[in-house]
Amino acid sequence: MITGLRRRSLLALAGAGAASPSALHAQGVFPDRPVRIIAGFAAGGGVDLVARLLAEPMRANLGQAVVIENIAGAGGQIGAQAAMRSPADGYTILLGTAGEIAAGPQLYGSRLPFDPAAFEPLSCGVRVPNLLTLGASIPANSVAELIAMARARPGELTYGSGGVGNLTHLNGELFTRIADIKIEHVPYRGTGALLSDIASGRVTMTFAGPPGVLPLIREGRMKGLAVTSRSRMASLPDYPAIADYPPMAAYEMVNWYGFFAPPGTPPPILDRLNTAIVAALRDPEAGRRLAEQGCEPAPMTRTEFRSFVATETTSLTRLIRDAGIRIDS
Repeated sequence: MITGLRRRSLLALAGAGAASPSALHAQGVFPDRPVRIIAGFAAGGGVDLVARLLAEPMRANLGQAVVIENIAGAGGQIGAQAAMRSPADGYTILLGTAGEIAAGPQLYGSRLPFDPAAFEPLSCGVRVPNLLTLGASIPANSVAELIAMARARPGELTYGSGGVGNLTHLNGELFTRIADIKIEHVPYRGTGALLSDIASGRVTMTFAGPPGVLPLIREGRMKGLAVTSRSRMASLPDYPAIADYPPMAAYEMVNWYGFFAPPGTPPPILDRLNTAIVAALRDPEAGRRLAEQGCEPAPMTRTEFRSFVATETTSLTRLIRDAGIRIDS
């Protein structure tokens, strides 16, 4: 599916191995100018928010400005492609998500415009459980009650997502498969209209990122039932896990945002970036502000993150195959 992309990646790596004098000099002084983080989603969204919360503690560690560039479109693919094509000098990195990095290859195959496996993993940034959310008028106040309602009204309930193959879609697919219920999927082109329809009761439920729905829950327009992580999360202490309901004990699907560098970036620069990212994630003020948004810092070594991405890719690939999810255009 990505033979050509892999070939280009190997060539890039080979070129990096023959370090030129300028490349060696760059390794010795990195960074000597601002570092750019590409966020593949629009300003104001979860990825953008996390990037901006981490930019200041990263700046303090690197001694250079850290700027955010939003290159939105195609579920994060356009930003990832831009990062992949950037110089392998450490001055441009990507904050990517499970969607385009781990699920993208199975969903899009050869149409994916970049090879996620060619990126240099730096560190996971945050784990972001989705929140099973209903309109305030829906008469279910627990996972057990929701499943009972779905069984009593087969095919009548609906769940909205940010699009076919989106992590919110995969959350819903896993939920219905484990619960053995039928809830119809309603895909949207983004979250704005979806959340409006949830609040109005036109769509029964969704699995949404906390930053987008917590304000609506606090206003009383929606209600949150449970998080999609294996257990209750410290960042969202008021919500049980879906898996806390014994028949759903196997349920877990947590989105994540992680940092990647272009292929061929020299190891000393990768190590320097990892140090700055991990320090930012361990910064108490950054951690507090991330927790307010329902995000859990997840610092990792480069090796740990590479293994994590491989495991997540295998898991999502299996779910997408088993569910028969296809994106044809």
